[in-house]
Amino acid sequence: MPETSSATSGLLSVRNLKIEATSYPPGEPPKTVTLVEDVSFDVEKGKVLGLIGESGAGKSTIGLSALAYGRGGASITGGQVLLNGKDILALDRNGIRGIRGCKVCYVAQSAAAAFNPAHKLGEQVIEASLRHRIMSRAEAEKRALYLFQVLGLPNPESFGDRYPHQVSGGQLQRAMTAMALCPNPELIVFDEPTTALDVTTQIDVLAAIKHAIEETHTAALYITHDLAVVAQISDDIMVLRHGKTVEYGTTSQIIEAPREDYTRALVSVRQTKRKEAGDQSDRLLDIEHVSAGYSNGFKVLHDVSMHLPKGQTLAIVGESGSGKSTLARVITGLLPPSEGRVTFDGKELPKALSARTKEELRRVQMIYQMADTAMNPRQTVRDIIGRPISFYYGLHGAKKTERVRQLLDQIEMGDGFLDRYPAELSGGQKQRVAIARALAAKPELILCDEPTSALDPLVAEGILNLLLKLQEETAVSYVFITHDIAIVRAIADSVAVMHRGKLVRFGPKSKVLSPPFDDYTDLLLKSVPEMELGWLEKVLASRRMESAGN
Repeated sequence: MPETSSATSGLLSVRNLKIEATSYPPGEPPKTVTLVEDVSFDVEKGKVLGLIGESGAGKSTIGLSALAYGRGGASITGGQVLLNGKDILALDRNGIRGIRGCKVCYVAQSAAAAFNPAHKLGEQVIEASLRHRIMSRAEAEKRALYLFQVLGLPNPESFGDRYPHQVSGGQLQRAMTAMALCPNPELIVFDEPTTALDVTTQIDVLAAIKHAIEETHTAALYITHDLAVVAQISDDIMVLRHGKTVEYGTTSQIIEAPREDYTRALVSVRQTKRKEAGDQSDRLLDIEHVSAGYSNGFKVLHDVSMHLPKGQTLAIVGESGSGKSTLARVITGLLPPSEGRVTFDGKELPKALSARTKEELRRVQMIYQMADTAMNPRQTVRDIIGRPISFYYGLHGAKKTERVRQLLDQIEMGDGFLDRYPAELSGGQKQRVAIARALAAKPELILCDEPTSALDPLVAEGILNLLLKLQEETAVSYVFITHDIAIVRAIADSVAVMHRGKLVRFGPKSKVLSPPFDDYTDLLLKSVPEMELGWLEKVLASRRMESAGN
């Protein structure tokens, strides 16, 4: 385990960090909540420290302390943050401004939200360098071109002339990394930079980040909840839980010889591989030759056909833009198809949501990727779960509350959560409430749109096990939209692989995930990160050999 002491031993030395916030519970006096307590670590020049832990562990809060910043009303109330031996927490406002975006830069999780859509990428990449007067415009533009090349962006000479909406998500994430690297900072804080990306794009972004760090000798904090990802890029890893350090050591020690039970659980988490159901005859859902697009004339789905038997799970996989979520919108009636039809339990569904009966709506429900944005923050759990109970079954008062209690027991939460608001729940608890809301209608089909992608591995495993348990109890069918092959192995009976709006592979899980593969499925399967040191280098070397062979 790396040693920390009162003396500084790195470019960044954090000592006994304590961060607090004030909460305002309804009907109660304000109270102080400790978010981070007694955390210490060092990061040397050119090295990467991975911060890993579940939602609420304090990863991002600690990362932002390297910029002397407390997010969402949080305040740094104890400890030191030493940059080259100087405590940045003791600096005045102007001193801190001289560090942010200059000596220490930040790469956010969502590049799409971080760029101004009205300005070209090149201007935004060089902005900090010009504002801090680090270099002239000519020097900044030369630096940006170099970084575009290092990060593997297409047509680097003209890439900066594009607007954010004119590039892909992976390219935008790399452009944000270029923006952080442009001022030649000493430290970059990467806050979940690949979480929102599909696995094939994630490989490219990880490789680009790692190469850029090696080329520029910049130090980095890499924040994530995915241990397999952080193992590919970090020299050291700190495991966090409830704002405290669980374990801190070299990457090889954490991966190969973890000391603490929680770390061992993170390393060993592997969703069990579910044996697929054999009977495919009793179909609940049939998607027949569906094509669909949007009002601007852009066609997303091209002649897609697949089916789902009763009581089983169909996993739809593919990278961003493959048409997975668009297909879900067609099934629910939110996007009427231009061609083809959707048949449910032997009867064709009306194409538009507005034309479907209440009973047709009840039988098909949905669980969304982000439970945060799918719930009204001003409603309690009782109200959120109770609304479909009233809408579909006309229950009110004590009868409705009793049904909500039953559903909370079903999702293994209990009625102690009845009067809590979404802000008082963890990420996993919010997703369980979203599941209960879908179950409240007693549906026969639930569409699950990436419901575990924002959760840490242990919480995600609990959600998947809950979904499997509920399927055994209620015989509900699932359409599970994901880009995570580990989840496909854990939960699916049949698999559909989509690419650029077309179905490239469909059938029982054992057949789809077994060779021989088409080129795209082969790429998808090879891009799933593994808990193995040096895995990224092996994948990249294999790609280079394949390219040379072609």
